[in-house]
Amino acid sequence: MNIAAINIENLSYSIQGNVILDGLSLSLATEQFSVILGRNGSGKSTLFNLITGKYAYQYGTIELFGQERSDISEKSLAGTIGFLPQFHQSIFPFSVYDVVLTGRAAFYRFGPSREDHEIVKQTLRNMGISHLKDKSYTDLSGGERQLVLISRVMAQGPKILVLDEPTNHLDLHFQTLVLDKLKTYSRNGHTVICIMHDPNMANIYADHCYFIKERKAYDSKLLKAEDPFRNIYEDLYDTRLMQIEVKNKTIIVPSF
Repeated sequence: MNIAAINIENLSYSIQGNVILDGLSLSLATEQFSVILGRNGSGKSTLFNLITGKYAYQYGTIELFGQERSDISEKSLAGTIGFLPQFHQSIFPFSVYDVVLTGRAAFYRFGPSREDHEIVKQTLRNMGISHLKDKSYTDLSGGERQLVLISRVMAQGPKILVLDEPTNHLDLHFQTLVLDKLKTYSRNGHTVICIMHDPNMANIYADHCYFIKERKAYDSKLLKAEDPFRNIYEDLYDTRLMQIEVKNKTIIVPSF
């Protein structure tokens, strides 16, 4: 039996007495593209901050490939999990190449090595943005910037890539481009986990979709197996929705 990339048991988290997650359990498979769906304020970003070590937790366990996350050293964590948050600080007008190179900083001894530079070049090729390498990051479009930021995290070479709303504010061209790249990355020996707000894009690209509702996590496939006729998306979003099957994919539209 394969060890899960991320295994969470009975995780609870509160902020100033406000319970955000309550006994949440979730297992995310290795080398798969998984998406977390849920309404605003349901605790999705908090969950990612707990997984990646930004927040400390007192109740429950989070294991990365069978090892308790809090027991993993900072250096080892950099090679295990890479995180692209929903909001990030502005970057000075460095070149695209230099921005991606900063993704290797955790592995420097006295500066970037020849291997670091080779990894950056290969990452730019894999993402299809080698032609942007000498351009200033601040001169790029929103979609191009997102590709660069994802490239920077990928340059770490993490086994697990965690992204909070990677397609937010992107047009359809860049949404599909970003999701295609992430899907490919998951097929090359990596685990990709995203928060998304568009259930249709999630259903098209993801291997697995999980719901966060009422402070707990649910596997959409298990919910559907329990009751094939239940509209699980109506329950998730508290909105009247229709489900349409297109090429074995479930598409969600408002009921009209």
